[in-house]
Amino acid sequence: MLSGRRLDLLDPSPLDVEIEDIAHGLARVARWNGQTHGDNIYSVAQHSLLTEFLVRRAHPETERSWLLCALLHDAPEYVIGDMISPFKAVLGDDYKGVEARLLAAISMRFSLPAHWPATLERTIKAADRASAYFEAIHLAGFSPAEAKTIFGRPPHLDPADERDYLEPWTAQTAKTRFLQRFEALQP
Repeated sequence: MLSGRRLDLLDPSPLDVEIEDIAHGLARVARWNGQTHGDNIYSVAQHSLLTEFLVRRAHPETERSWLLCALLHDAPEYVIGDMISPFKAVLGDDYKGVEARLLAAISMRFSLPAHWPATLERTIKAADRASAYFEAIHLAGFSPAEAKTIFGRPPHLDPADERDYLEPWTAQTAKTRFLQRFEALQP
């Protein structure tokens, strides 16, 4: 990692996880394999911020530590990249195991439980699917009907929030905003 840390993918240690590395990597990993409109990629960092925003908006009573989980839900991708869901399914349990070990190490590094409560996982998954819906229609060329069939019916997103979260940012902006939100969620 740029921090100088060396992360063992098969046995990751929380001591080798740095938020700067996560933010830097996620800001440079493209969602949708880069197949999106705009001059910049739509990064996993920006997607993570949209997902956390949707959790926060749908569940305003959510404690900060659980919002931090929402922000970090795709954090393993700073190391292993973002793969489309059908390809993850082909890779199966080996991929899922690596991803789960990385997420556990990341979680423990930031004083979160290694395994998140099922209700929290469902809440984050719903927001993640809503994010994918909005990304699909605004960035990846899907029709609303096609996206609804694949991702379900999303909540309403205000036009100002659409502009803010769905116009691809530069990598530096994505990294900065990710780090700012991370800091805001610290106790």
